[in-house]
Amino acid sequence: MSTEDIYHRPTTLSQALEALAETPFRIAAGCTDLFPATERKVLQGPVLDITGIGELRGISHGPDGVTMGATTTWRDVIEADLPPAFDGLKLAAREVGARQIQARGTLAGNLCNASPAADGVPPLLTLDAVVELASLRGTRQLPLSDFLKGPRDVDRAPDEIVTRLHIPAKATEGQGFFLKLGARKYLVISIAMTAARIVLKDGIVQDAALAIGACSPVATRLPKAEAALIGQPLDVARITGDLIEPVLAPIDDARADAGYRRGTATELLRRTLAPLTPERAA
Repeated sequence: MSTEDIYHRPTTLSQALEALAETPFRIAAGCTDLFPATERKVLQGPVLDITGIGELRGISHGPDGVTMGATTTWRDVIEADLPPAFDGLKLAAREVGARQIQARGTLAGNLCNASPAADGVPPLLTLDAVVELASLRGTRQLPLSDFLKGPRDVDRAPDEIVTRLHIPAKATEGQGFFLKLGARKYLVISIAMTAARIVLKDGIVQDAALAIGACSPVATRLPKAEAALIGQPLDVARITGDLIEPVLAPIDDARADAGYRRGTATELLRRTLAPLTPERAA
């Protein structure tokens, strides 16, 4: 049998890792990115389908934070009982295609596809997400910002599987929000998108996490803009173009030109922060 004809659907992680150590499988989960990328009527093998591995799906809470399995779907995220810090991620999950796509598409699939316009990435960056990968050689963790190396490029060895995402306890504090700018309201790839997580105490910003996507090869955090907010009352006017635009590297494409993306990013971030101000959040 040709390796192109191999379709393997293990039921345990150990089975999957053993198979991956022997054969250069293409890993399939929700397939909402994988199917559109193929030029054939069926997936080109060899294919390793990880959706039968129960331990890779689900969301759990613990003293160290929140853990989300690799094959957790966007519908799982939407329906999960999560702190307000995850509100931005839930809003992004509702933008990942139609309900059918949300029910099939997975967290790890969205990340491994590494699209600059992946809706889930900016809110996950504001949650300080850590990616866990496993192989027969062992397990390693790295920040999401390090896992994403560029468009369609991630730090994953051929024998590794993304097993879960960890959100540290400190990043579960505060409240999150997400906005997406597109050519229409629904079912559209982003022109730009912004996510924020703000921790307030007595009206003063104690911590801030801000991210922008679809305006650079990978979505990025905005440390200078975050620093401008911390220790002050939350005022969207503190978000200025000189804090945002130098960090961006937008491109011209069919959805928008680079200048438009650069010019709208600051305003979109201000609008993302507006619902988190004390008077709006109350």
